[in-house]
Amino acid sequence: MNSHFPEGYEVSTDPTRLDVATIHRWLSEDAYWALGRPREKLERAIAGSLNFGVYDVVSGAQVGYARVITDRATFGWLCDVYIDPTVRGKGLGTALTIAVRDELAPDGLRRIMLATADAHGVYAKAGFRRPVSTDTWMVLGEQ
Repeated sequence: MNSHFPEGYEVSTDPTRLDVATIHRWLSEDAYWALGRPREKLERAIAGSLNFGVYDVVSGAQVGYARVITDRATFGWLCDVYIDPTVRGKGLGTALTIAVRDELAPDGLRRIMLATADAHGVYAKAGFRRPVSTDTWMVLGEQ
């Protein structure tokens, strides 16, 4: 799963490696989509998701995170993608997105979706694209 990662970094889906305190700080203090998210809500989200951690192989410190809400059969929603600001610009966001894509590929999902305000280029490198038509999509909740 680490073939796309820059040297010195690795990805893991092992939930025991997640640094929940760091993830909570990243998301609740710096991620526009999750500002103020309570730790308890994050912990429930982690428990109900397929989680990806990015780690520095020397120190073992977590430097990135993403999670996917999926049934691993038909659909996935990629969310909470975050790379620590101190290691941005090294291709870790793209590598993480590719790792998610590759992990889910054997499941044959019909669709994996995400929403972003500012990182379209990162996701495009992993094959994501804007929907051709949004006429059939609906949403309940925040828009």
